[in-house]
Amino acid sequence: MKRKGNLSRLKEKGIELFFFSNGILAIIILIGIFYLLLSEGLPTFNEVSLKEFLTSTRWNPASYSEPSYGILSLIVSTLLVTIGSLIFSVPLGIACAAYLAEVANPKVREVLKPVIEILAGIPSVVIGFLGIVLVGPMIAKVFNLSNGLNAINGSILLGIMALPTIISISEDAISAVPEKYKEASLALGTNRWHTLVKVTIPAALSGIIAAIMLGMGRAIGETMAVLMATGNAPAFPASIFDSVRTMTATIAVELGEVPYNTPHYYSLFAIGLVLFIMTFIVNLISDIVLHKYGEGQ
Repeated sequence: MKRKGNLSRLKEKGIELFFFSNGILAIIILIGIFYLLLSEGLPTFNEVSLKEFLTSTRWNPASYSEPSYGILSLIVSTLLVTIGSLIFSVPLGIACAAYLAEVANPKVREVLKPVIEILAGIPSVVIGFLGIVLVGPMIAKVFNLSNGLNAINGSILLGIMALPTIISISEDAISAVPEKYKEASLALGTNRWHTLVKVTIPAALSGIIAAIMLGMGRAIGETMAVLMATGNAPAFPASIFDSVRTMTATIAVELGEVPYNTPHYYSLFAIGLVLFIMTFIVNLISDIVLHKYGEGQ
C-alpha cells in the first residue's frame, strides 16, 4: 500500500511537472516572438520617424524616388475588415448558439453542431477562392460595382471563418447556465423567449464575450482569405466598397521578395510588432471584461 501511494504521488508530480513545463515553454515562445519583432522592427525608426510610420497614409517602400513607410491605411483597412466581420458574425453566431442550446431538439443539435465545427477546418485558401468566384461577383452585381474584391467581401469571408468559434463557445456557455435560473424565470410567468433574452444570455455573457474575442483574434490574424478577396490596394479606404490591403496581407505579399537588412525589410517586422500590440490589447480588454463579469457573478 505504501509503495502504491508513493507511485501515485510520483505520478501526480510528473503530471504537474509536465503541465508546468508546457506553460513555461509557451511563455518562452511568446517572449521569443516579441523579441524577434522588437529586434527586427525597431531599426525601421532609424530611417523613419514613429509619427510618420503611424500617421502617414502612403505605403510605397519600393519607390526609387521617394520611399514612403506610412501604415495608417493598412491599420484602418485591417480594423475595417475586422469590425465588418464582427458585425456580420456576432449576431448570427449568438443566434445560432441560442438556437442550438435552447430550441433545437437533441437530434438536430447532434447533426448541426459538428457540421458548423467542420467549417473551422476548411482551409482559408478555399474560403478566399469562394470570395473570388462567388461572393465577389454577387457583391459587384448587387451594388453595381466594377468588381467585388473589396473590404465588404473580406468582411463576409472573415465573418464566415469566425462563426464556428463564436457559435461553438457561445453554445457551450449558454448550455452551462444552471437550469434553476430558467425555471425561476418561467415560474414568474415569463415565456421561453423572454427567459432566453433576459436571463439565459446575460448569465452566459462572460463565455459569449470570450467567444467574440476569440473570433476577433481569428479575424485580425487571418491572411490568405483577405489577401485573395480584398483587392490588395494599399490606399486609405473611403468606404467598405473600396479595395483594401490589411497588415497581414502586406507582410505576406512583400516579405518573400524584400532584400534583407533594408528599411523595407525592417518596416515589415515593425508592422508585425504593431499587429502583435493590437492583438495584445484586444486580449487584455477581453481579460478585464471577463474578470469584471466574474466578480459580478
